[in-house]
Amino acid sequence: MTRRLEPMDRIDELGDASVPFWFDVHAMVFSDNAPALEGKLHERFAAGRLNKVNGRKEFFRADIAEIESVIRANYDAAVEVTREAPAEQYRESLRMAMPTAAIQQSERAAARSSPHQSPAALQAGV
Repeated sequence: MTRRLEPMDRIDELGDASVPFWFDVHAMVFSDNAPALEGKLHERFAAGRLNKVNGRKEFFRADIAEIESVIRANYDAAVEVTREAPAEQYRESLRMAMPTAAIQQSERAAARSSPHQSPAALQAGV
């Protein structure tokens, strides 16, 4: 929650060195009573709180569809939700952690499914 005119400034601040990846924004909800909506979200997802000792650490394990449902039930304006985030650094980190053989296999599979690959490249396994 932020009261700033430019909410992305706050998101950029939160995505500093204290978290492993930049934050992906799934929705922005502009509300006259943001604290009440935030309270509803915290209440609904309390069981999924990651840090159960320090309540100031507001990270929860939650499904995006459930989050959207709580927002729609407690906030009457139109809300647009992005279900699949780019998560570029996260996805690239996963790829880099894959064994080389798995990467090569994945690349060959992608090449086989690409209509732009030449038959010679497919036979060579690239």
